[in-house]
Amino acid sequence: MTETLNERTLLPQHLEQLAEVRRFLETAPESSGVAVLRSAEGEVVALPAELVEGLRLVALALSEGKAVTVAPLHTTLTTQEAAELLGMSRPTLVKLLDTGEIPFTRPGRHRRVLLTDVLAFREYRRAERTAGLSELTRISEDLGLYDDDPAEPLRRHD
Repeated sequence: MTETLNERTLLPQHLEQLAEVRRFLETAPESSGVAVLRSAEGEVVALPAELVEGLRLVALALSEGKAVTVAPLHTTLTTQEAAELLGMSRPTLVKLLDTGEIPFTRPGRHRRVLLTDVLAFREYRRAERTAGLSELTRISEDLGLYDDDPAEPLRRHD
């Protein structure tokens, strides 16, 4: 059976079975060897680690009642595809490329970006935001801004 690789959204339908699969995938030790898939006819195939991780993430989301969209991505993206993945405009992405924040190639007239570079940039930005929020929280705590009694209304000083 050959299927065209298109985006597809999966909706949670069998919550009890999904919860069972989720528990199994979360409790199975990662070093327990090779995960396998067995057909009804008894044929067995080994599953690579990235597929097991994908199944774990899908089972987690579906068991929580969330929908999951599976979409194939090329390993080399256009600037528009990379911008959409990062949730920004194409001109903003092009500025990041031109300043060297994300590497790219230009095999012809158009820029191409490696998916791994886009994902690494996304993780870097997430870590940067998390560190910034932690620093803001620390400063607020140092200034005693969390010590205020919320039961007391703030008074304006005119």
